[in-house]
Amino acid sequence: MPALLSVNINKYALLRNSRGHNNPDLLAALDTCLAAGAHGITIHPRLDQRHIRFDDVTAVAAHMAAHHPGVELNIECEDHPFIIEQVLAVRPAQCTLVPVTPGEITSDHGWDLPREASRLRPTIARLKAAGIRVSIFMDCTPAGMQHAADIGVDRVELYTGPYAWAWGTPEQNTQTARILATGRAAAAAGLGVNAGHDLDSTNMHGLREMAELDEVSIGHAQICRALEVGTTASIGELLVSMGY
Repeated sequence: MPALLSVNINKYALLRNSRGHNNPDLLAALDTCLAAGAHGITIHPRLDQRHIRFDDVTAVAAHMAAHHPGVELNIECEDHPFIIEQVLAVRPAQCTLVPVTPGEITSDHGWDLPREASRLRPTIARLKAAGIRVSIFMDCTPAGMQHAADIGVDRVELYTGPYAWAWGTPEQNTQTARILATGRAAAAAGLGVNAGHDLDSTNMHGLREMAELDEVSIGHAQICRALEVGTTASIGELLVSMGY
């Protein structure tokens, strides 16, 4: 079975915030994404609230519970006390912990394990005790997968930036082999495998070889394509590229 598609709706929120009103309506965009065939929704609140705001977390969770029961909500976030309390309050199906560097444009690296293991373990334990599946953002390094398993997470989300950027270049085969090896290493360590960052309907073809892949999170490429063909068509293209 192909991996599941979780659509990251951050950029719909970013566009809304730039005008100061409620257009586009984030919940309506969420509905459209799911009606188009997406299997889940991802949001990534940040402390600066530059796209998903803190009130969106509650609103999105409540809307999905009321109108899309059983559909996965994945909250990506840094390990910050205020945000973690929000996650615990709404109890999404999955929380993906992502390291954050102040001032970064977007997430661009995985956790440094085992160096950062001691700070992550208490948060992971709290999330799991609340019944939330826990994933952590990791670079595509096969040796790092056992370190992730050792701190008790359920899954890893593989940072696919280098893989995506190498697509169509002489580095494509090297980066593809690296991500496939990392997926095998994660599965061997007993972990589920997610992936995300700059994936699109072209480079997704390479990940169809990864039998271990459970889920991909795609946001930026989806909305960029949606500007050309619309949200429904852009998600349809992604699903075809994933093997649906």
